[in-house]
Amino acid sequence: MFKSKIKSTLIASLLAFGVSGGLLGNATTAQAETYQLDTQGAHASIQFKISHLGYSWILARFNKFDGQFEFDANKPEASSISITVDTASLDSNHAERDKHLRSADFLDVSKFPTATFVSTGLKAVSEKKAVLSGDLTIKGITKPITMDVNWIGGGDDPWGYVRQGFEGSVVIPVGDYGMMDMGPSAQEVEILVFFEGVRPKG
Repeated sequence: MFKSKIKSTLIASLLAFGVSGGLLGNATTAQAETYQLDTQGAHASIQFKISHLGYSWILARFNKFDGQFEFDANKPEASSISITVDTASLDSNHAERDKHLRSADFLDVSKFPTATFVSTGLKAVSEKKAVLSGDLTIKGITKPITMDVNWIGGGDDPWGYVRQGFEGSVVIPVGDYGMMDMGPSAQEVEILVFFEGVRPKG
């Protein structure tokens, strides 16, 4: 299966919400823990949204990705996250469009089979909101981005695991990553992420 290789800085800090009452809370007892994105249970998703001629929206997702994050409640700024995406798993529910989006005009999946995100920092805005900084690599091009993130919730589940979840969004210019110009209404794409991390209790 797809396994992420790099660790990062985002969700880690977000976990402070559930472990210590918020990003701005006082964390003194928690220890560093590793959470795996729950892709097997389909409790994580990466989607994107782009305008179609200025009249409507095209929505799509990536069906295969993986990642993990580590969090130390005593030093959340040193925590980390990374995500690796299988670009060929793009799915917009339209076979011909997907074929074009996988081509060299856009993701060029035969040459660049993965896209990655590696966090570099996180700044708390409020108890449940933060701004995540990191490096996004698409088509071999790496650019720094900042993403607004919200902590959704966290705690024990009924099956002996601990979970933490968050959502985030960022708008990026498609031209920054060498993708085809589709007209004035489609210069930017919004990336939406919904992640639940899971680890065994204890």
